Amino acid sequence: MTLQTQGQAGLADQIAAKARHFGPGLLLCLVVSGVALAAEHVEAGFFGRAWLEALVLAILIGTLVRSLWRPGRRWLPGIALSAKTLLEIAVVLLGASLSAATIAAAGAPLLLGIAAVVFVAIGLSYGIGRLLGLPQRMAILVACGNSICGNSAIAAVAPVIGADGDDVAASIAFTAVLGVAVVLGLPLLIALLGLSVHQFGILAGLTVYAVPQVLAATAPAGQAAIQLGTLVKLVRVLMLGPVVLVLSMLSIRLRGRTDAPAAGHRFAPHHIVPWFIVGFVVMAALRSAGLIPTVLLSPLAGLANLLTIISMAALGLGVDLRSVAKAGPRVSAAVILSLLALGAISLGLIHLLAVP
Repeated sequence: MTLQTQGQAGLADQIAAKARHFGPGLLLCLVVSGVALAAEHVEAGFFGRAWLEALVLAILIGTLVRSLWRPGRRWLPGIALSAKTLLEIAVVLLGASLSAATIAAAGAPLLLGIAAVVFVAIGLSYGIGRLLGLPQRMAILVACGNSICGNSAIAAVAPVIGADGDDVAASIAFTAVLGVAVVLGLPLLIALLGLSVHQFGILAGLTVYAVPQVLAATAPAGQAAIQLGTLVKLVRVLMLGPVVLVLSMLSIRLRGRTDAPAAGHRFAPHHIVPWFIVGFVVMAALRSAGLIPTVLLSPLAGLANLLTIISMAALGLGVDLRSVAKAGPRVSAAVILSLLALGAISLGLIHLLAVP
């Protein structure tokens, strides 16, 4: 056997091992997604339109499956791959639908308003947490998680303020369930509050926890809402860098130290900005420069939508409704009230800027 043949055989073995590792969970997510797409089609046939998009149905069906049956260890790698990696790829592909004209149309007032909302929401959320009796570090984690980007913000801020594992676990326990609730419930506000497509896109970008979840939340309102919501959320995520830097300096000052803000922690920008955000920006830049052929825009958007549906199925399969009870009443109340406060501030910004 030649070296080339041995190399090919080794590569085939690696591919087979990866397929066995990720295959079961990925297949389960594909099945849930297929059922969601079929249900959307049936729904459209009966009612003339799909009141619940496949994205939302995938979450609901996945959550139902998870409530009736807890997937074993062999299913988990594929579910995790679908929930994270596929969704991140979808976000990158979505960048192809965003041009410089869309960014310019947002305007400097909106971009400055997003930064103001983040800092005001952090202060207000921190105050709510303290009033409810949360420890200082816990209140900071909840405030940053709600105001910026959920678990990612909590993970980035925790070492800066010296939070321990229990603080982090308690802070994120409620995020998965509440995040899904926001994705499912937010579109109801379109009719309830009489929001326009652009207003809803901004609201979703300012309140939904994760960048990928903005896709699911804004899908019922159309492509314009998806684009604007993603842009707003992108700016909001980028605020994590300045927030961590401020907390880092405050932490050093409070401890009277001039070295690292927390043991073993080193401020690193590449840990603050996820790779898929960079990819999203690159794709948007390529689109703005005319380097992505127009004929590819629709297929890229379709692929992003399909990957998002699969990821939403995985998100539903990962929702453990018992985490609400585990989070504790004070943490749960702080997170919910902080989210409501963020929504109120966001609506205030929308009306202040007179968004059409």
